[in-house]
Amino acid sequence: MRQEGTAEVQAVGAGAINQAIKALALARIFLQTGEGDIGMTPSFVDVEIDGEHKTAVRLSVFWNPNAPQHPL
Repeated sequence: MRQEGTAEVQAVGAGAINQAIKALALARIFLQTGEGDIGMTPSFVDVEIDGEHKTAVRLSVFWNPNAPQHPL
C-alpha cells in the first residue's frame, strides 16, 4: 500500500472473507500516518477452483490521502 497505493484481496468462503476483513482492519492501524486512510470497494467475481465455478469477494483497497481521520 505504501509503495503502490492500491491492493486487491480476493476470498472464497465465509471464513476466508472474515479473515480478509480482519486483515484490512489491522492494515488501517499499521498504515496510520495521521494523513489519510485506506478505503475499500467490495465486488463479486466468478472464479474457477479445481474445475468448479465459485463466487469470490474481491476487495479493492486504495489509499485516500484526503480521508478524515477516525479513531480506531
